Amino acid sequence: MSDMPIAVGLNLGHDGGCAIIAGDRIVAIAEERLNRTRYSGGWQAALAYCLDAADLSLADVGIVVFSCVGPRLEDGFTGGLDRYGVDARRIVSVDHHVSHAYGAFCLSDADEALVVIADGSGNDHQTESYFLADRTGLTRVGGNRAGRTRAGGIGATYEAVTNWLGFDGQESGKTMALASYGDTKAIDLPLFDVIGAQVEGRLERTHDRGLAEFAAAAGLDLGRPYAWTEPRAHDLAAWAQAQTEDALAGIVTHLMAEHRQTVVCFAGGVAMNCVANEAIRQRTGADLFVPPPASDRGQALGNALHGIHRLTGRMPGMPLAGRDSFGRAYTDDEIHLALRRHPSSGLTERHPHRPFAYRRESDPATAAAELIAQGKLIGWFDGGSELGARALGSRSILADPRQAATRDVLNTRVKHREFFRPFAPAVLAERAGTWFEIDRASPYMLFAPQVRAQHRDRLAAVTHVDGSARVQTVDQAVHPAFHRLITRFGDLTGVPAVLNTSFNDTEPIVETPAHAVATFCHTDLDALVFSNGFVAVKTDV
Repeated sequence: MSDMPIAVGLNLGHDGGCAIIAGDRIVAIAEERLNRTRYSGGWQAALAYCLDAADLSLADVGIVVFSCVGPRLEDGFTGGLDRYGVDARRIVSVDHHVSHAYGAFCLSDADEALVVIADGSGNDHQTESYFLADRTGLTRVGGNRAGRTRAGGIGATYEAVTNWLGFDGQESGKTMALASYGDTKAIDLPLFDVIGAQVEGRLERTHDRGLAEFAAAAGLDLGRPYAWTEPRAHDLAAWAQAQTEDALAGIVTHLMAEHRQTVVCFAGGVAMNCVANEAIRQRTGADLFVPPPASDRGQALGNALHGIHRLTGRMPGMPLAGRDSFGRAYTDDEIHLALRRHPSSGLTERHPHRPFAYRRESDPATAAAELIAQGKLIGWFDGGSELGARALGSRSILADPRQAATRDVLNTRVKHREFFRPFAPAVLAERAGTWFEIDRASPYMLFAPQVRAQHRDRLAAVTHVDGSARVQTVDQAVHPAFHRLITRFGDLTGVPAVLNTSFNDTEPIVETPAHAVATFCHTDLDALVFSNGFVAVKTDV
């Protein structure tokens, strides 16, 4: 075994996956990217992927760390890895919220911070947990009251509203988007009592049944369940969003004052609410860091970071510096095989014809920008894939942000999403402040500043109904090819931003070149561009 500390993190819950840290290198992937089932549990395929990408075997690994949701793992849990020669003494488990806290702090560049965790469920009914972190470790300083049910938590309450609206519990982002169409004051009743940093939600049961019981007891008309198209549903979403922002801002304000901290690291599923994140930052003045895999997609990585701490006795510091790409890169040969639709490429289906022509291109970023400026919808594939839920220029669909009609075209032809869900802009970092009300980098699409009023007409496809946008700032040093693409698009159009959404239809975001080609073929994308020099364009069939 190498003297280098090597830790594997595995997540047993939804959004399962694997992460390996070996020295200063991280390889990580969600199981869904490989088995093509959204929000999938499991870690087996992800473990094989990460070991292969890191050129390691299980014999090289110093520690394996598991986490889960709900009841804690029993002592001695091995996940079956002992059958593959892993010493059971090298297999441990970690608390769900502690895993989130490792991910939030260790991926930041802070030397010390307040860490706030809020999600739908951790272990043993935990939904909020608070820590102080520094380079020696974590100290828990609070959380939800012992004995309070999960239903009373911020994340579980928001999930209940999401269910009532007719969405899956993993689709809370739809509630956030719909909220901008409603009246926050149409319902005059609190969802939470916040005393200091203690949250006491009004719901006594989880999911939509809990919301129904609360409404009946309060004499509150929520409208018909599962009817998100109706105005009352819009008001319900707006009310839940506003109540969530108030609760989070109150908690953070109290904790910052109590612990005299201005740097706040925030993780858990609730931290994926970019509108709430913007409200926290604006209302508390916190220097707020949210890691891109803030949800349970980041559990495996938090577990691996915890493992490194256990192996070395030192709190790992692995700041992201603007990047969330922990997947493996693919070779020219692998991409070429996929474009040829060769059986060895990993394509699961074969067609008697190829509905596109492809070519080598010396400057693929410029070629992509010119296609976008012509109104084309393109798939963009660059390096290793992102771990988090947001496509940040590694596995993206890109389009012209200037025309509002682009939203409808993209939804009709490719994404098949509800009309109210906004698309995000990726903007040159050095130009962001001119186009958006933003004064710092926002590389992960986890904040929603306002589009400057004078530019909203020129960014119509990425400006939400409330004037906000889920901005991604693109730094040349971090994303050189993507930055070059946007620069060229800006030269052509005068707008230094593109519409950026995830490279998928209804399935998980693509991982391999074969996935990219398959999605390109079965959707109405116009072109597919690989940053290493291949461009494919649809042909008449």
